Amino acid sequence: MPGRIVVGVDGSEASLEALRWAFTQAELTKARLEIVTTWEPAPAAPYGWAMAVPAGPIDYEPASVAAKVAAEAVGRVLGDTSQATIEIETRILEGHPAPALVDASEGADLLVVGSSGHGAFVGMLLGSVSAHCARHATCPVVIVRPPVTSG
Repeated sequence: MPGRIVVGVDGSEASLEALRWAFTQAELTKARLEIVTTWEPAPAAPYGWAMAVPAGPIDYEPASVAAKVAAEAVGRVLGDTSQATIEIETRILEGHPAPALVDASEGADLLVVGSSGHGAFVGMLLGSVSAHCARHATCPVVIVRPPVTSG
C-alpha cells in the first residue's frame, strides 16, 4: 500500500514551497499526496457593526475561498496534475490550521508545512502552526522555509 504525505497550503510563499517539496517527496516514494487547506468561520459581529452592514446578501463563503486558494496553489506550483504519476487529493477542512493539520495527518507517513504562513500576528498570539504541528503530530513533520530573496 502506498504511503501518504499530508501538506498544509494557505497560499503563502512558505506553503507553496512546502507543496513543491511534498510533491517531489511523494513522487520519489510513490506516496499519495494530500493537500489540506483550512478555513475558519468568521466571528460573530458586534451588535453595532451588524447594524452598519448594507442590506442584501454578503458574497463571502469561506470554504469557497479556501478551495480557490488551494486550487491556485496547485496550479501555480504543480500545473496540470492530470498526468501526475501519483494520486493527489485536495481537502478543504473547517477549523484552525494547526489542529486540523495534526488531525489530517493521523496515520500519515509525513506532514509537510511551511515555516510561516498568512496571519503572522495571529501566530504570535496563538503559537505558530508549524511549531504546533511539530509538537503534536504523530508522524514525522518537515518544515519548509521559503527561498531567501536578496534585495
